[in-house]
Amino acid sequence: MFVDQIELETKKYVDFYIITKEIEKIVSKSQIKNGVVTVITKHTTTAITVNEALECLQSDIEIFLSNLVREDSSYSHARMLRNYGSTAGNPTGHIKSLLIGNHCHFILVNGQIIKGDAQDVFFCEFDGPSKRTVMVSIEEK
Repeated sequence: MFVDQIELETKKYVDFYIITKEIEKIVSKSQIKNGVVTVITKHTTTAITVNEALECLQSDIEIFLSNLVREDSSYSHARMLRNYGSTAGNPTGHIKSLLIGNHCHFILVNGQIIKGDAQDVFFCEFDGPSKRTVMVSIEEK
């Protein structure tokens, strides 16, 4: 097994970052030819998804999620948390992350990630800006 990570510094409260090329570099660095690639975020207000890299589609996804998970709704998480010593102001980030998911998998054949031509891997930020880490693991089969 080979494990590496991608470090991101997000710039906006909600944003989408294409990380496909970074994942491909890690796969190449691993020198593993056949197996499974797993990409997973280490944060509970972020997500990983696979979709087409069209600006209009990203905008549609962002609008859909903001309509589904409204910022102005009443959330139990938006209160003082004694364990953290601060107010939790990010319930929408947790819920959006839950809906999208925190990981994806790809099959690796002859050193190439098997994916559709229109597929890219997105890191989704729902509580930025922040420093973020995405883990990439390649398991040889």
